[in-house]
Amino acid sequence: MKRVLICTNHFYPETFRCNDVAFELVRRGYDVTVLTAIPDYPGGKFFEGYGFFRKRKETVNGVKVIRAFIIPRGNGGVVRLFLNYLSYFISSLLVSLRLGLFGNFDRVIIHETSPVMIGVPAVVVKKLQKAPLYFWVLDLWPESLQAAGGVNNPWVLGFFRRMTTWIYRHSDKILMSSKGFESSILEKGDYADKLIYFPNWADKALEGHSNYKLPSLPDGFIAMFAGNMGEAQDFDHIMSAALMLKDNHHIHFVFVGDGRKRVWVESFCEEHGLKATVHWVGRHPVETMPSFFEKADVMLMTLKDVNIFNLTAPAKLQAYMSASKPILAMMNGEGPRIVAEAQCGRCVPAADAEGLAKALLEMAQMDKSELIEMGRRGKVYQQTHFDLDQSINHLIDIIA
Repeated sequence: MKRVLICTNHFYPETFRCNDVAFELVRRGYDVTVLTAIPDYPGGKFFEGYGFFRKRKETVNGVKVIRAFIIPRGNGGVVRLFLNYLSYFISSLLVSLRLGLFGNFDRVIIHETSPVMIGVPAVVVKKLQKAPLYFWVLDLWPESLQAAGGVNNPWVLGFFRRMTTWIYRHSDKILMSSKGFESSILEKGDYADKLIYFPNWADKALEGHSNYKLPSLPDGFIAMFAGNMGEAQDFDHIMSAALMLKDNHHIHFVFVGDGRKRVWVESFCEEHGLKATVHWVGRHPVETMPSFFEKADVMLMTLKDVNIFNLTAPAKLQAYMSASKPILAMMNGEGPRIVAEAQCGRCVPAADAEGLAKALLEMAQMDKSELIEMGRRGKVYQQTHFDLDQSINHLIDIIA
């Protein structure tokens, strides 16, 4: 029985793809340990039942979970986020020394969202255990720090670039969630022989339907956005498109989720009289998303025109495809490439509010059968390229 250590700052009850990996590996006979944090995402406070002195060690679906100390991220401000990252880095590093000296692992996997420092404890365990290390890259650093965090200090960016390069160098294989990541990784060294394309899959929680009571949704043609309402999602141009379509009362924008831009969106709607066509229904559990998606006519996928975002295929892409819904993308790069390849929707360039409004108006005028066929093609593509069982089979081949 192979013993696997997964290093990640997010794990169950938080909803991340590494949950599927850990649980599936156990189901297939692996002994899995997860080094992670006390759960606090996305609400910014510890989940009920967890704390500094509660459930720091537990077993979940056969996975042994060790939770390092963190300062909760709170409202996600710069200072609290920095303290959150730093506290986890120090605490997990101390735990990794113990695991490296006294544990017994055959393989080490890094599930790297942000920050990249979560890879350092994994390298420590690799060195002490002399075990192969697999770096699963879902976020590029230091590019993310610059694009999403607004950090431009050359010393800070240089420091994290060197750290990222150091982790790449000590990894036996580098698993990319997007083909667009290749150029960034290769800029940091000759790692071509380490690179493996390992895309996301649709969350298992999105399978089936719940008996969840949905909030009231408008009648008409619904363009739905589900997920984080942040700066990266370019709500400025989404709302510009909504303003252009203000007099088309049959077209409705429905936002499911929450985030930093939510208050701005509500203020924009109030100022421009968009309450009749723009609707925010709040954040809801991930397992309820299929019920929401069923009510949508088209799903919105948007990102700002920033180089790192152009290299990324958002995780919501697989979720939308799995729901058999047509996609309207306002972004550049990897996401539109997949939508075009799958023939499952329409794409306009990033920041093209006028193009988004025009495409949405055209889709609202399409025959229902055309939209259903787009959604069907997306579902077929998802089952072929973004299937959980196939992905786990691929991972097992990689770490064999």
